[in-house]
Amino acid sequence: MLLYMDRQTLPNVATRVTTEFKLKQEQYGDVEMYFGYAFAVGAFLWGCVADRWSVRWLYPALVLGWSAMGFFTGLVKDYEGLLICRTLLGFFEAGHWPCALKTTQRLLAREERTMGNSVLQSGASIGAIITPLVMSLMLAGRTEPGVWRQPFLVIGAIGLLWVVGWFALLKERDFTGTSPESEKSSSQPTPSEAPFVSVFADRRFWALVVVVAAINVCWQIVRAWLPKFLIEGKGYPEADALRFNSLYYIATDIGCLAAGAAALWLVKRGWDVHRSRATVFGVCALMTSLTALAAVLPRGWALLGVLLVVAAASLGLFPCYYSFSQELSTKHQGKVTGILGTVAWATSSPCQKFFGRLADQTGSFNEGIALAGLTPLIGYVALMLLWQEPKPAHGAAGVSESVK
Repeated sequence: MLLYMDRQTLPNVATRVTTEFKLKQEQYGDVEMYFGYAFAVGAFLWGCVADRWSVRWLYPALVLGWSAMGFFTGLVKDYEGLLICRTLLGFFEAGHWPCALKTTQRLLAREERTMGNSVLQSGASIGAIITPLVMSLMLAGRTEPGVWRQPFLVIGAIGLLWVVGWFALLKERDFTGTSPESEKSSSQPTPSEAPFVSVFADRRFWALVVVVAAINVCWQIVRAWLPKFLIEGKGYPEADALRFNSLYYIATDIGCLAAGAAALWLVKRGWDVHRSRATVFGVCALMTSLTALAAVLPRGWALLGVLLVVAAASLGLFPCYYSFSQELSTKHQGKVTGILGTVAWATSSPCQKFFGRLADQTGSFNEGIALAGLTPLIGYVALMLLWQEPKPAHGAAGVSESVK
């Protein structure tokens, strides 16, 4: 939740900021691009650190780091300051996923993880729902220069509360395999003792390279540009766009939880764990392609309805992906998550600049939005072509069948 509150504060006031700083669309795209590049670097770095250091201490340190950068964004005086703060925000936020996925991997059994990851990912929606509502209250009827700074200061300061809760709820033993949940998870037949380089020989890893790039291009483009698409592209007033932005992320939350519930339901109906996840992923990928329809629809209820469907599907992809990635390794989960995170941001970040340049050249956001929603289908094709379930190790067949 905090991750997305700090991240989404800027997109919700992007029109005000670009107007005050006299920025082109491409320059705003640069801000998002450098955020993403820093995220790409941080994902690999923090993934390696998460496999070596205690997540119980690393995670809160990172939360404090990105909260501080969110706070300082509200104090910047020019474009250069904005660029620096958003770049460092991305660097610290990159540590979230290695820490979070190590936590759910250790605490949850294999068949429970898609649903568990849905609950985890739903926090992003909650943050994105709350942020425009908070900002609407703070900015309603106010047009004076600099008023957009206040939400950054308020939202950036609340990270301290999470740190207190984290230390109160989780102890070191929860990450060392001594808890009942950890023992339940560690009994699964995963290649936890294999050397890290063996991950690169696994076809499933390369399937996930394509998957993570594809789903992040879709998600990050829409996340960063939706308010501008509605306000500047479709002519909605800022207040209406902010209210719809909250509704959009309510839909993402519903879609995220529904994807996890659907995968779990299919498993309980006798489906193989992987088949259930892949089916849910494929349905979501088809639904995100409706951005092509949203691009040509005029302002109205049909447009908003299509965007809500896209919202639900675009976040529903992620718990499936996280569960796929947790299949590769237990011992090296941090590094696997970090490398895939680096791929995700290294590929999606240049698309932000391309999107802004395309909008400057065409005077429209439609073409970029349409293209973004088609990319998850590429990920689904890669999953179908490259993913191959490993055969159970000798002596582990009974465990494998019980997990199925």
